[in-house]
Amino acid sequence: MGKPKTLLEDICRHARLHGADSIGVEYKDRQEWVFAQIGGAGVSIARFPSSSADAEELRENLYAAAKKPVRTVIEGQVFILKVRIWDSFGEDAFDVAIEPAPEPDPSAPRSFTPKQGQYLAFIHHYSKLHRQAPAESDLQMYFQVSPPSVHEMIKTLERNGLIRRIPRRARSIQVLVPPEYLPPLQ
Repeated sequence: MGKPKTLLEDICRHARLHGADSIGVEYKDRQEWVFAQIGGAGVSIARFPSSSADAEELRENLYAAAKKPVRTVIEGQVFILKVRIWDSFGEDAFDVAIEPAPEPDPSAPRSFTPKQGQYLAFIHHYSKLHRQAPAESDLQMYFQVSPPSVHEMIKTLERNGLIRRIPRRARSIQVLVPPEYLPPLQ
């Protein structure tokens, strides 16, 4: 349903929480160094031995994100991670821009799968009926799925800009798709 968070997303989240709008990754002294760009200065926030599994995962994440930017959610806001690869003394180095995703046009129809549509329709109808958003346990009971399945679907809907949540606040799901574009609840 949803993709697991990657090491790159975790590092960007950490950097963003410290005020960075980009990070850099460079190889030096058999280490992969990660620098957050904060106020025009590069601040070291992580390093991994180049032969470690973490360094390998990070490089895989960076190369994949260079081909296709990554959408991620940080503190309730959707960001796009854009990677640029450049040469640093014969080694690949990376710059990662952490940019807020553009707000979707509220009048435009959104693209979602039939299952996502059912979740959106349920959240919409539940919110109208109960005057508050459903808890994840309400979704679990209605759809007869496991708690991790519900949570991954919620994260996917948020990452795709179909819902908005307030971090650390229960029952804060808000559907961003206009009701006329939601499918009938089955």
